[in-house]
Amino acid sequence: MTIAEVSKKYGVTADTLRYYERIGIIPPVPRTSGGIRDYDEDSCRWIELMKCLRSAGVQIEALIEYSALCRQGGGAEERRREILMEQREQLLGRMAEMQKSLDRLNYKIENYDRILREKGGIRTPSGYPDSGKSENMR
Repeated sequence: MTIAEVSKKYGVTADTLRYYERIGIIPPVPRTSGGIRDYDEDSCRWIELMKCLRSAGVQIEALIEYSALCRQGGGAEERRREILMEQREQLLGRMAEMQKSLDRLNYKIENYDRILREKGGIRTPSGYPDSGKSENMR
């Protein structure tokens, strides 16, 4: 696949793909005899993994280290696992903070729904989870 095809398929700019390759987040991409990148299945799997990990907020530095360890082959499995576990813990922390924010937003929306209902202004839309939060979430 060409860089344009890969860019379109994965929603990543060509510049980002070149950058990922340059800094070692993805292994060197095979090239045609003319020097044009020719992404194979393995290259695409790396892109999918790195896109997933970046979407999860994994730091570039961790991805560089992880990728380098993978390319070294066997013997670094423990460190690779540690990197992924560290990143998972950070992601879980961010998710917990996001859940707190969502709970607070839901509470505020429910509070305004209640106020407006009492004034006869709106009918509460369904689909909002009951936050069960107390008045102190203002």
